[in-house]
Amino acid sequence: MDTGPDALRRWLDTHAGGGVGELSVEPIAGGRSNPTYRLTDGRRRWVLRRPPFGHILPSAHDMGREHRVLTALAATGVPVPRTVGLCRDESVIGAPFYVMDMIDGVALRTRQDTARLTAGQRAGLADGMVGTLARLHEVDPAAVGLAGWGRPAGYLERQLRRWSAQWEASVTRPRPQVAELLRRLGATAPGCRHPGIVHGDFKIDNLLVDRDDPTRILGVLDWELSTLGDTLTDLGILCSFWDQEGEFHNPITAGATALPGFPTRQEVVQAYAAARDVEIEGLDWYVVFADFKIAVILEGIHARHLPGHTDDARFEGLDATVDVLLDRALERASCSVVAGLRG
Repeated sequence: MDTGPDALRRWLDTHAGGGVGELSVEPIAGGRSNPTYRLTDGRRRWVLRRPPFGHILPSAHDMGREHRVLTALAATGVPVPRTVGLCRDESVIGAPFYVMDMIDGVALRTRQDTARLTAGQRAGLADGMVGTLARLHEVDPAAVGLAGWGRPAGYLERQLRRWSAQWEASVTRPRPQVAELLRRLGATAPGCRHPGIVHGDFKIDNLLVDRDDPTRILGVLDWELSTLGDTLTDLGILCSFWDQEGEFHNPITAGATALPGFPTRQEVVQAYAAARDVEIEGLDWYVVFADFKIAVILEGIHARHLPGHTDDARFEGLDATVDVLLDRALERASCSVVAGLRG
């Protein structure tokens, strides 16, 4: 935190119903993007999220967007933490932030975490993930006050422009894969057939599950990229992070779902299509785009890490990880059933 907890305690006291005692503040490990902290006064517990330190990509890390969507989804059946308040006054901790209630759940971040589950629990967790994503995508944005929160029409074209600009804003060295991917994706971008609320980073380690029943999802976290758009981009992200045995694993999830009990990627897609009663066409485009977007995000983190704005050991080696993701995106594009993606 940039300042002591006194100013934060005073702010929290006015937003959490009063009676907030002396605060203890400690960072929560796990996130690679927005720093997250655990707050407690010995009786109650909260979570604080703020933008990253140092180099920040334009339009990224908007605390207000995260706070707004969490607040809007509170009564929808999509499991999200209850928001406490949003603070744009940077004098409190040195940056904008928001606070939410802490969920007493477990994050399954690694293969070691999911290896502790039984095969039946893994299957149940996968069912819960697919059901949760489908439930989110079926929420009527207007009914929860998010009608003007984004523009589904032209969403994918704008996404390509945005992530191309994000790449240029954070690139640490030239990579020819980027121009080729953007050329192919731009030439084949589909229309927005399934508009709705997009999470933007839906994967297993952005969930909190029940400690006693890991098939029960208590909270979906990390909504910084959420908007209104093409909901199939979330399915593409989920597929990018859905590791299978015998295949290259996404460097972030590193094999977390490549264990008995977890369904195949194709089975996940089929279950999602059945849950929403929709036809899934051209998903290759969304998976290739997901690999590219993840590479851009990691390049942004790498750009912050180089001058010492982050000192987390997990950020070492991100330079090579970016190349691996870009190469996989090109390989997937070259094998796609979408003709224009093949080159």
